[in-house]
Amino acid sequence: MLDIKRRKGESFESMLRRFTKRIQESGKMLQAKKIRFHTKKKNKNAARKSALRRIELATKREYLIKTGRLTEEDQRHQHRSYR
Repeated sequence: MLDIKRRKGESFESMLRRFTKRIQESGKMLQAKKIRFHTKKKNKNAARKSALRRIELATKREYLIKTGRLTEEDQRHQHRSYR
C-alpha cells in the first residue's frame, strides 16, 4: 500500500504529481494493467461443455448451409445481430 501525506504548504496539484510519480515508480499500475482482462481457465467440465456446444452449432450450421436454408451472407448478418 502506498501512503502519501500532504506536506505543510504543499498544493494539491504537487501532491497529486508526487503520488502519480510514486505509483509509476512502484510498478503497481503496470501490474494492474497486465491483469485487467485476465480470465481464469475453465475447469474440465465447463471446457468440455463449451467444446461440445461449439461442435453442435458448427454441425447445425453446416447442415443448414448444405440444405440451402442458410447462406454465408445470412450467417454474417445473423452473427452481427448477437453482438
